[in-house]
Amino acid sequence: MIVAIDAGNSRIKWGVHDGASWLANGVLATRDVARLHEVADAWPADARIVACNVAGAAVGESIAAQLAVPQRRLAFLQASEEACGVRSRYERPAQLGADRWAALIGARARHSGPCLVVSAGTATTVDLLDAHGDFRGGLILPGFELMRATLAEKTAQLPLAEGVFRNEPRNTMDAIVSGCRQAQLGAIERTFAAIAGEPQALCLLTGGGSAALAAHLKIPFELADNLVLGGLLRFAATL
Repeated sequence: MIVAIDAGNSRIKWGVHDGASWLANGVLATRDVARLHEVADAWPADARIVACNVAGAAVGESIAAQLAVPQRRLAFLQASEEACGVRSRYERPAQLGADRWAALIGARARHSGPCLVVSAGTATTVDLLDAHGDFRGGLILPGFELMRATLAEKTAQLPLAEGVFRNEPRNTMDAIVSGCRQAQLGAIERTFAAIAGEPQALCLLTGGGSAALAAHLKIPFELADNLVLGGLLRFAATL
């Protein structure tokens, strides 16, 4: 039995897998990490646990302390030069976020062709994975909600907009929402252009903001829930 844990800036996602399917999953706010042991009480006592953490050292230490029981083995995924069929072309592979690395591993397990891996959360990451399994690089930009909040916080005249997406916005609320959304879409579609002409080129979307992006994308895509957890699951098989 394997438990995968994805500790992000806003949420900690987890799933229990029996080797064939996910048996249970859940979400905990990262600020409530001290309650993880309450959730873990329901996990199999001898479960192997794999985790990735981009929420800081204190969160990682809290996870490790709460799950430190004799029967359980806990391992944290760290980005490396190569793992599970993925090779990193990052200038310093160890500096890549562990969640991005896990998502790339999950994407490789799901799709053998060239792939754009997009994770839409607090930040949006846009990563290129070629058909040979080489991670060629990617983007990090503020997520939609962060863009929207920053405009309200850093400008005197712009509100926290509650508008709707329009191709030709004609009021300030819609202009803000549409501008933030178009910035996300543009980054994704421009990056996808590098592989668009290759056979089986696909964009995999994951993260809390993925459905909103999917409604407007004009490239081949699939929604891939739990892509990071899937990457952790594949990594667990190598331990």
